[in-house]
Amino acid sequence: MNRIPSLTAAAVLLALALPFAAGAQEQTAKKKLYCWNEGGRKVCGDALPATAVDSARTEISSRSGLPVGQVGRALTPEERIAADQAARAARSAAMAEEAKKRRDHAMAESYSTEEELRNSFQERIILLDETVKASRLGIEGRRQTLLSLLRKAGEAELGNKPVDKSLADNIRHQHDELLRQQDLLKQQLVERSLADEDLATALLRYQSMRKRPGQG
Repeated sequence: MNRIPSLTAAAVLLALALPFAAGAQEQTAKKKLYCWNEGGRKVCGDALPATAVDSARTEISSRSGLPVGQVGRALTPEERIAADQAARAARSAAMAEEAKKRRDHAMAESYSTEEELRNSFQERIILLDETVKASRLGIEGRRQTLLSLLRKAGEAELGNKPVDKSLADNIRHQHDELLRQQDLLKQQLVERSLADEDLATALLRYQSMRKRPGQG
């Protein structure tokens, strides 16, 4: 009669103890050991001191004794700045590559033949040629005006007369404008040369995208 309650009590105690035992085993399995360098020597422990929080370290399972992770040291402010710059550069490069893919796709969809693509670029090239031509004519006209004003100033000086202030101001203005137009022409010539390069690059991309699978 008394054995039944005793067995029942033992079963109850065992049932209550099992979750605690399982929890303890789980905590043991999750517990880690840490190894780091301190003063030129390797130090290991089950907790990181404040002085080692920013140090590189290896995390080891206390159950298996095998490494389970590697944590690098904390970056210096300069290294963080460099890492941020590298990350931004990588994002920018990825965005540029994605934009290029979209442009290539749009180009392939917009032009059904190479001739259409050439004609589209040719319109831009013709416009650039006309712009360069107009700039050269403007520069030549500005140069002739400046020479005329300089002759007037020279004649005044040869006649022992003072150069009129309005004439001197006009000479400076014409000279500044001539320099500005010459700089503008240089930029236009660069754009004109790039237009040919852009056309060649676009044709290569177009031919590559239009090439059928299996063709060499």
